[in-house]
Amino acid sequence: MLTTTTALTAQSKLTPELLWKIGRVNLEDVSPNGQLAVYSVTRYDVAENKSVKRLFVVNIALGDTQPITPDNLKSGDAQFTPDNQRVGFLRGGMLYEVNVDGTNEKQTSEYEMNGFKYSPDGRYLIYALDVKLDQTPAEVYPDLAKTSARISDGLFYRHWDSWHDYKYSHLFLAPYTNGKFTAEPTDLLYGERFDAPTLPFGGMEQVQISPNGRFVAYTCRKQNGTAAAKSTNADIYVYDIASGKTTNFTPDNQGYDIDPIFSPDGRYLAWTSMETAQYEADKTRLMVLDLSTNVREDYTKNWKWECNSPKWAPDSKSLYFLSSNDFTYQVHNLRLSDRRIQRITEGRHDYGHIMVAGNNVVATKTAMDAPAEVYAINTLDKGKAKRLSFVTQDIWNSVDKGKVERRTVRTTDGKDMNVWTVLPPDFDPKKKYPALLLCQGGPQSAVSQSFSYRWNLQLMAANGYVVIAPCRRGMPGGPEGQDWNAAISGDWGGQAMQDLLSATDDVKKEPWINADRLGAVGASFGGYSVYWLAGNHEKRFKTFISHCGMFNTTSWWGTTEEMFFAQYDLGADYWSRPTDPAWTKFSPHQYVQKWDTPIMVIHNEKDFRVPFSEGMQAFQAAQMRNIPSKMLSFPDEGHWMLKPQNSIVWQREFFGWLDQWLKVAP
Repeated sequence: MLTTTTALTAQSKLTPELLWKIGRVNLEDVSPNGQLAVYSVTRYDVAENKSVKRLFVVNIALGDTQPITPDNLKSGDAQFTPDNQRVGFLRGGMLYEVNVDGTNEKQTSEYEMNGFKYSPDGRYLIYALDVKLDQTPAEVYPDLAKTSARISDGLFYRHWDSWHDYKYSHLFLAPYTNGKFTAEPTDLLYGERFDAPTLPFGGMEQVQISPNGRFVAYTCRKQNGTAAAKSTNADIYVYDIASGKTTNFTPDNQGYDIDPIFSPDGRYLAWTSMETAQYEADKTRLMVLDLSTNVREDYTKNWKWECNSPKWAPDSKSLYFLSSNDFTYQVHNLRLSDRRIQRITEGRHDYGHIMVAGNNVVATKTAMDAPAEVYAINTLDKGKAKRLSFVTQDIWNSVDKGKVERRTVRTTDGKDMNVWTVLPPDFDPKKKYPALLLCQGGPQSAVSQSFSYRWNLQLMAANGYVVIAPCRRGMPGGPEGQDWNAAISGDWGGQAMQDLLSATDDVKKEPWINADRLGAVGASFGGYSVYWLAGNHEKRFKTFISHCGMFNTTSWWGTTEEMFFAQYDLGADYWSRPTDPAWTKFSPHQYVQKWDTPIMVIHNEKDFRVPFSEGMQAFQAAQMRNIPSKMLSFPDEGHWMLKPQNSIVWQREFFGWLDQWLKVAP
């Protein structure tokens, strides 16, 4: 049985093992009456290499908290019933319900679901379920029942970390009252070879039933095979429960349209939308459709930044959303009447998973020096936040933490760039420290105030390193808005790489930095950055570590799966424009002849986003050039590290390599 870890008795150095003892908090739902919130806590047993997840209900006004599920099982995907009295959740894919005080738990379904949602009026349950529509090779050839063959006639035969399994996630609508199904469910995508919610990351946030129980709005990319691999075109579909008719509400937009939400009064339907086809990092606009007039407008047309996770205010007159307009994710409010956008929260932290509960926005809050906890933000009191969960304090309060600072660095093209630094916990300005340049992935993902359990900057600092984390070109949150984010597309090896070097050169001037002991580390596009820097760093760094990085843009283009990203960001295919910079000056493999620095390659064999062959090529090149190098690989991991013991091996090897080259005298 996994239980809550007891508090430490003395200040401790943060270690990978200690990091995996911290409970991981996720906000699940708030009650319709705005009085309660339910959150989950995941805890890991490293010895058993497994986890459990427990649900807790907290009174938002009083802070009273109690567990509602056992501490030795996995219970998640929780949602309050419309009457506020019970919480539905999934365990082993089965639907259960329990009273908000943790009593009277009952299983209400006999088949596995991928997710579910109650209708606001309490009459329906909508859930996602896998439906097998394609034949396996063994079914095509029944006399060869033991064949392991895969036969594909289009792309997306594999995606992120899994192969196509001949099934599709469909949405089922069923009459459901007092924990019982009262009639047979209806498959909203009957016979269609499409997934809803969208794979691999879409959840039930992409599905909503209107307040009057008449319509179901959902997100779907109604393409498959090669067409789906080449397009980001996801649309908002609305199913009329009475007639059974489905209508595409966004046929004119060729980018992502996701996360539909009906206003509480039923007048409006809002969703987030990206305008540009193939561009997965386009600005997320907030679209609002007035269902009474059928007028649709972009209410964030004059807003330069992204709008994520919109939620309606109870009076249907405004929406709350998350945006990073200063390299931290804060809560904002959009008023429909005059389109005025107001920032509700401030501070060096990120908010996430926002939900509206009366006059409060309930959210998780993180920082580089603080794991996720649940907070209630008073929207009437200047965004004042009250902490509702205290899961991580038993360990985290007893850990020595490094100071997080921010600075502004001038780039080579005269722009101001935000750079975060994290200092070792026992920092002494009279000493000199080795430093690590963090090369962020994405390439259009933020370096804000998130808390990672793998790329944990506090763990790096606890091991005696100063961490340099630049908000280089290609990240959301800059003063230029979307322009700063978009600047990296088609320019992978250009200004963004110079930004990384500018940040390094600025911080290494500090008297407490040992400029002869610098390393560069990163994953995904950060791993690409490491490979590119290895051939272009002009002796700045003493070692490199790349995790799941792109090494050869041509071979990566030919083996990755989401071709819309490859096509848009590199700007071409390799055969029609063979001299394009994407395949020449921007491909790290073109600079291997200049490699002269020890390098560690980490790559996972189930990574289809950046296939394993990229790491193999890089390690092989280093070995053939007699450069000190090591390869660490995991056959059962994808683009991330998810298993506890694998992750600790990752951390031990990571710091072992860095210490070898940055702490031990050559």
